[in-house]
Amino acid sequence: MRMVDIIAKKRNGEALTEQEITFFIGGYMKENIPDYQVSALMMAIYYQGMTQEETAYLTKNIVASGDIIDLSPIEGHKVDKHSTGGVGDKTTFIVGPLVAAAGIPVAKMSGRGLGHTGGTIDKLESIPGFKVELTNQQFIDNVNKYKLSVVGQTGNLAPADKKLYALRDVTATVDSIPLIASSIMSKKIASGADSIVLDVKTGSGAFMKSFEDSKRLAKEMVTIGKQLDRQTIAVISDMNQPLGYEIGNANEVKEAVEVLQGKRVEDLRELAIELAAHMTLVAGVYQDYTEATQSLEKLIDNGEAFHCFKNLIKAQGGDIAVVEDLSKLPGSSYKVEVKSVQKGYIHEMEADEIGVAAMHLGAGRATKDDEINHGVGITLQKKIGDYVEQGDTLAILNSDEENVEHIIHIVKNAYGIKSEKPNNQKMIYEVIK
Repeated sequence: MRMVDIIAKKRNGEALTEQEITFFIGGYMKENIPDYQVSALMMAIYYQGMTQEETAYLTKNIVASGDIIDLSPIEGHKVDKHSTGGVGDKTTFIVGPLVAAAGIPVAKMSGRGLGHTGGTIDKLESIPGFKVELTNQQFIDNVNKYKLSVVGQTGNLAPADKKLYALRDVTATVDSIPLIASSIMSKKIASGADSIVLDVKTGSGAFMKSFEDSKRLAKEMVTIGKQLDRQTIAVISDMNQPLGYEIGNANEVKEAVEVLQGKRVEDLRELAIELAAHMTLVAGVYQDYTEATQSLEKLIDNGEAFHCFKNLIKAQGGDIAVVEDLSKLPGSSYKVEVKSVQKGYIHEMEADEIGVAAMHLGAGRATKDDEINHGVGITLQKKIGDYVEQGDTLAILNSDEENVEHIIHIVKNAYGIKSEKPNNQKMIYEVIK
């Protein structure tokens, strides 16, 4: 078997066999196949696509390239959640405790962020003392005892994906749905959960801007999950504006805690309950969607979900006083208001640009070596559908620098204001099963 023949076959639009994909991944990991041949294959896949079977074979081989986490010592049906990413996305901090409060084990491995803000792990490190690195036994014991643990990803989880992504990033082949789907699903399957619920974002702040592309990606990932014996559900959710009102690391922890304490941040609460409902249904805890959502509402309102979040913090060494008194979370030196220059209704928000503004404040990383500033970020005051007068505050920049005119400009330009009232925003577009 020769790599050049595999490249030619895919270039000509033919489907690769499982043996050919196994040969390609195995040879690349052993460094028997050079980058330039893999680059050529990635470009051929970009243009010719892959069948569902090919994508499943690719995912299976990426999973087999590294560690596969054994969660069998954890009692019960393990359900994982993954988001394709967005601005202000802090649902893990609500969904995890909610699902744990319903009695379902959540053994979550998360990463650090590159871009708008930190990842889930960076955000949790806003809480003084919180340990994201546990031994495998500590991780399992915590989930068995508290139903919830969130740790950093192992360094050897789907290593073929890391190599392939680095190559795709410099060869303009990132935007390929089969390659995106296999990348995401390989890490989720290697993480060992029995079932997977995916939050696939769509809109200006999402990786997939159009609903059609988001739906294609969602369907692709659900199919991969089924073919590899993982029950998988995808929820397509809105990212035409940031989720909630807080963007930043400590900011987002704060807002998630407030929702767990009963604050009505409607879009954030709606999405968290939607995702948690599907997680409880695949685990067989509730009989139908209505029972699930009503029960989960009660778990927020009666404080049980917040109790589970506090258990997570205590179990992993975090300072529980910080989540009981949110003013103790890291903060910023300055609060700078971004004012509206016109009156009217907010029709659109370039969520990506608001995310970029947060990164410039120090809430995210432009490169993997950048340090996160946990206390900075953006607090939105107005969102789509709100009416503003000239001079009203659109957002507050939580900054450690006094002169942030360039960031004010970015945020101001991210808002689109018109005289007529816009249609109501839809949070959930579709559920793919």
